[in-house]
Amino acid sequence: MSVDPVGTANGASSNEPVFKPQGSEQAYLDYNAFLMLFMESLKSQDPTDPLDTAEYMGQLAQFSAVEQSTKTNTHLTAMLQQHSINQANNLIGATVEVPNADGTETTTGVIKSVQILTDGSIATLEDGTKVALVPGIEISRPQADPQPEADA
Repeated sequence: MSVDPVGTANGASSNEPVFKPQGSEQAYLDYNAFLMLFMESLKSQDPTDPLDTAEYMGQLAQFSAVEQSTKTNTHLTAMLQQHSINQANNLIGATVEVPNADGTETTTGVIKSVQILTDGSIATLEDGTKVALVPGIEISRPQADPQPEADA
């Protein structure tokens, strides 16, 4: 049996959260807003029929777990961004071969710089050509010549 959601006062229904995020990585309800709601619910509860304190403790524990998960996600995002920067740095000076759309020719060049975007990276070659770093390209480094051993 399905139950329809309750509509808003004007009859329109909305799935929008009450607390909208300010940034793309921010939780819908921050810690201060949670405490404000918690205190208001304490102020407005009926003294003759108080709510169960175990329920409040459970809510606090759940909120603490969500807050820790949000912090973990923030740190993980920072680590992934640093990893992307390190990978881009390692690509500078490498040779890249990119097949054209029809597959008959390839563009080849040495990577001069790498721009990291949210949906991928773009390498700029020494001749100014911009190449998307996507699957299907070949990146290589020249083999270093072995150093002759010095006689002692």
